[in-house]
This record gives sequence, C-alpha cells and structure tokens, in this order.
Amino acid sequence: MQRFHRPIEASGDAQRDVARIVEDAQQLLAAAGVGRDRIGAIGVSAPGPVDVRNGEVVEPPNLPGWGRVPLAAWIEAGLGGPVALENDANAAALAEWRFGAGRGYRDIVYLTMSTGVGGGLILAGRLYRGHHGNAGELGHITLEAGGERCACGLRGCFEAYAGGAAWAKRLREVTPVGSTVAELAGGPGRVTPEHLVAAAHAGDAFALGEFARWRETVARGIATIAFAFAPERIVLGTIAVAAGEELCFAPLRARVRELIWPDIAAGLEIVPAALGDRLADLAGICAALETVAADRVG
Repeated sequence: MQRFHRPIEASGDAQRDVARIVEDAQQLLAAAGVGRDRIGAIGVSAPGPVDVRNGEVVEPPNLPGWGRVPLAAWIEAGLGGPVALENDANAAALAEWRFGAGRGYRDIVYLTMSTGVGGGLILAGRLYRGHHGNAGELGHITLEAGGERCACGLRGCFEAYAGGAAWAKRLREVTPVGSTVAELAGGPGRVTPEHLVAAAHAGDAFALGEFARWRETVARGIATIAFAFAPERIVLGTIAVAAGEELCFAPLRARVRELIWPDIAAGLEIVPAALGDRLADLAGICAALETVAADRVG
C-alpha cells in the first residue's frame, strides 16, 4: 500500500488546494502502478459541513476561504474514478467502528478534538447522517450561552473550548513565561495542546490545571451527548489519546458519571480511539465502502 502524508497547508484557494491533493494522489497511483481504469471508488474524508448528496463541502470553518466547493467533482475529474465524499468525523467513526475501538458495537459516538471538535454517529449499526446529512456536528452543541465565538460563527460551541485551534489560542494568551509549557514550546506564543499535554505528564502544575479545565469541558460535552443518544461506547481521538488513561480517561469517566443518570452511565464506555496513524487511510476507505454498499442495496 502506498501512503503519503502532508500537513494541512490550506491556502484559502480551494482550487489550488484540491489540485495539490489530486497531484499527490496521482503520484501515489503512479508509484503503485495503478491506472485510472483500475480505480473502483475513491473515498474522500473532508472537514464538514458536507453535502453528501451533491458531493460538496459547504463553507468549512476550518478551511477559511473555501466557500461551497464541488470537491467530489473536482477530484473525480482529476483521478477518473467515482468519488464518495464523507464528513471526516463520519468517516473516522466508520473506520473505528469497522476496524478499531467500536468494532462489535451497534451504537457508538466518535469524537475527535484535533483542529476542531468533530463527531460521528453509528446508531443501530449504521452511520447516521440525519435529514440533511449533517447530523453529528457535535462540536457545535452550545456549552456556554453567549460564550466564546467559534470558528463557525456561533458562540459558546463545544469546539470553541475543546478544539485544538481554539485551545492553542487560549494557551498562547495564558501560559506563563518561564513555565515548563513555554519552555517546551520555545515561548508562550508558540504553545500547542501537545506541549501542554507533555508538560502535564511531567507534573507541571499550570499544565495540570489547564488540562483539568479542558477535561471538564469535554465531560460536559459528553454528558450532553450521552443524554441525547445513550450509546454503548464513546470513542475519543487525538488530544484525549495523547493524554492517556491517568491524565484523561480515568478522571473523565468519573466526572461524566457525576453528570448523567446512573442508568445511562451503567451502559456507557468511554475509550480511546484505536487506529492511530492508520485512521486517515481507513476513514477514506470506509467512505468508499459505504457508498459501494449503498449502491449494491439500491
């Protein structure tokens, strides 16, 4: 299997960004000796909101300047195969459900807290998209009425407090000069959640306090999700996985149990995502498989 990883370098010009994605894919296909005529399906996992029916991303908050972009059509034109476009959190949920921490369960919620907060719902053994295809946008449930402005334009969203970009912005404002966090980052203005987590693991008091604040936000978000869907498992990715059991999962489970009814808590497991750096690959594959399966049923 050929793989290529490129950090997010969105230019604000959607055509330029997609052309680069297509070029990377073309190089991978060439390296694998795969011609356009052998492509059965192309799975694309993209930041939401996503219009699955029309193959478009719709003004994604974490890709400024993109607007409404016919992503599926552009990629199909560049690569030749039929394109299955899926919200990235939905695709990740499918991957963890088929191959990872959700395998064997019928009702799971997947949450990622990387640049933003994304969610994917597997309910009764199927991906749930909702009426217009954007169910699972759990990063935009309101946790603080009139609170911090989110990248989506609303205020008080879960993402505005627990998303990586929003948290990094806060950390750069509040991290003390000379702290372990600042030293790891090379200065307060360069701090990321990764530096904060590393310092918390080292026992830094500021980092532990700031992480506890983040964890409380996540617990409140999960409590809302648990009341809404009562899933068997909530699978957490990215920042939570990096933080680990002692710093994140054990105290998080205890706090969530305090915030929800015992009958809901009794049936709920909160676990780390299992796929690691394979998640992006498998998410794209699962997006393609989902469409192939739907076509066969139809």
